[in-house]
Amino acid sequence: MIDRLKGNKVVGVKQTVKALKNNTVKTLYVSKDADESLIKPLIELAEENSIDIIKVDTMKELGRLCGIDVSAATAALLK
Repeated sequence: MIDRLKGNKVVGVKQTVKALKNNTVKTLYVSKDADESLIKPLIELAEENSIDIIKVDTMKELGRLCGIDVSAATAALLK
């Protein structure tokens, strides 16, 4: 179990998409309970670029892992 995402990161769909397009993502984190239409394009981009994808059970848990008090559908650790 991950305790917290350490290092440079971005949180949220918009910031994660931007980082994926700029090829600065090392690991993509997605919430299993996020809206499929939001996260599917990110997962496809990550797979195309051979980026590791880690699925977290809930958006609330992903937000907590990122050190924020709100839910998060996606997050990414940067290179």
